[in-house]
Amino acid sequence: MNERRDDHSDQVPAELAELDAELADAHEVQRTMERRVDPGPTALGVSVGVVLLLIGLVLPWTGAIQGWTVLAGTEWIGPLPRLFVSIAIVIGVLGSALTLVLRWWALAWLCAVGSGIGVVTGVWAIWSRQTVVPDGGTGPGLGLIVSELAVLVLAVCWVRIAIRR
Repeated sequence: MNERRDDHSDQVPAELAELDAELADAHEVQRTMERRVDPGPTALGVSVGVVLLLIGLVLPWTGAIQGWTVLAGTEWIGPLPRLFVSIAIVIGVLGSALTLVLRWWALAWLCAVGSGIGVVTGVWAIWSRQTVVPDGGTGPGLGLIVSELAVLVLAVCWVRIAIRR
């Protein structure tokens, strides 16, 4: 079909050729916009979730051990809290910031799925601090619980943003 159009291109008036070029440009803009999301007011929820997550990192996760020390690897409280804090930072903080800036639909879905995985991992991290604690050890602290709630808020917000498109 394109060959036919190209064969008769010399017969097309200049005005129609210009219109065809404008329509092609508009189609490209439409395709670009289809790949983007508008977080709208839910972006505030994402921002609150990120701030809560950062607050949770400075609060004690168990005993006197803070979340940022688990992230840095200077304190070891088990593999599940370490996995949770890694997912929370990569997806919850960095992924959320990147997605809010770029507004790519694929990144919004990545944040939604990653935050969902983070919620499950956070529950496991809390559970591990309640069950596999050596004698004299402490259970989950306020920081771990706040971080889990923050990741839950992020998961809900990102799912709302991703499915809205």
